[in-house]
Amino acid sequence: MLTITRELHDAIVAHARADHPDEACGVIAGPAGSDRPARFIPMLNAARSPTFYEFDSGDLLKLYREMDDRDEEPVVIYHSHTATEAYPSRTDVSYASEPNAHYVLVSTADCGNDEGPFQFRSFRIVDGVITEEDVEVLGADV
Repeated sequence: MLTITRELHDAIVAHARADHPDEACGVIAGPAGSDRPARFIPMLNAARSPTFYEFDSGDLLKLYREMDDRDEEPVVIYHSHTATEAYPSRTDVSYASEPNAHYVLVSTADCGNDEGPFQFRSFRIVDGVITEEDVEVLGADV
């Protein structure tokens, strides 16, 4: 299960809406070994595409060095789908290289840049196998 604060959840959704119609992408780092998302790091989609995302290799190298210096790891790797459901594509699965990370997808297909319905789902992707997991949003209105 992914446990995430309302603040981080809302930051991911806001980033997805802001970058629509292009896919948004980013990372939430956390203390190494904790499985606790803590630091929101929006990234630039170097592809600037509505159908796929790509982290800039220089930005990614800088991020991994920074996380290493801070004893952090990528707890959540997120991106958006702008025209399809929040489910990993074959390309997404091929990019999934962090077996301990939660892969979060947000679909802005129904809302675009506006307030409105969106999908927020989390997956584990290990050796090409996709497993959906529950999401608990801390501080969420029940």
